[in-house]
Amino acid sequence: MWYKGMILSVFSYVVLIICVLIGVAFLTLLERKVLGYIQIRRGPNKVGFCGILQPFADAIKLFTKEQTFPVLSNYYPYYLAPVFSLLLSLLVWLCIPFVSSLLTFSLGFLFFLCCTSLGVYTVMSAGWSSNSNYALLGGLRAVAQTISYEVSLALVLLSFIFLGGSYNLFDFGVYQEYMWFLFISFPLALVWLASCLAETNRTPFDFAEGESELVSGFNIEYSAGGFALIFMAEYASILFMSVLFVVIFLGCDLSSYFFFLSGVFMAFVFIWVRGTLPRFRYDKLMFLAWKSFLPLSLNYLMFFAGFKLLLMSFLI
Repeated sequence: MWYKGMILSVFSYVVLIICVLIGVAFLTLLERKVLGYIQIRRGPNKVGFCGILQPFADAIKLFTKEQTFPVLSNYYPYYLAPVFSLLLSLLVWLCIPFVSSLLTFSLGFLFFLCCTSLGVYTVMSAGWSSNSNYALLGGLRAVAQTISYEVSLALVLLSFIFLGGSYNLFDFGVYQEYMWFLFISFPLALVWLASCLAETNRTPFDFAEGESELVSGFNIEYSAGGFALIFMAEYASILFMSVLFVVIFLGCDLSSYFFFLSGVFMAFVFIWVRGTLPRFRYDKLMFLAWKSFLPLSLNYLMFFAGFKLLLMSFLI
């Protein structure tokens, strides 16, 4: 019956959301531990065994705090922006080709691009509806940064779509059975990693939250539950980008332990970069996007398109 398949799909998506949220909780613990050891300190180690319950204690604290809001804010956009931000970061997990295949579909790449493009509106709404100059400035910088790096992300994806001829992420595991795309397009992998850092507003591209000049960026007026939702959305996006990097460039079998270990390692790279690199200047960020990443990804796109046409002409 069709309704049994629908119930099974909804159930599997609920299980996926729960697993992602638990992964987000432990990713925050991993980040605090790794940053602690990088800075020669211990990190969380009091709540539970080795601090393992610290993320849940933080969640309880944030969601039970008193919710405050600016008197002059636009009330409904102000409250709904964090909710939609978390919703989009969880919705985008639908395109990951898990073993059950209950949630995957043939246009996964287009779905990913649509969800990441919609994320711009949540940041813009959060910065504008707070009715604060600092939040508006942080929101504008975040929107400009996200739009700039989405161009290089889309062009890198188009390169592999031309090469493989499919929008389905499941096919990428089949294409890379004998050789990873990481080996044939290593510069594109570096461009993708840097663009993911900029897309998720992470160090060294965290200009939306440059505390020294923007007072925490577009989320300055958020506290308690609203801040927790924005925080969870950011870390769910980091986890998703890590898994997507593994799918695109390492082509792992999603039923293997190596896939999950690779995803955790890529999430660790995000944390490692934060503990290592300083923040760039904003003009250098834009220069990197439009003068370096865009020409490189365009050249690769034309190379892969020409290579595919040449291959098809030989086959004909």
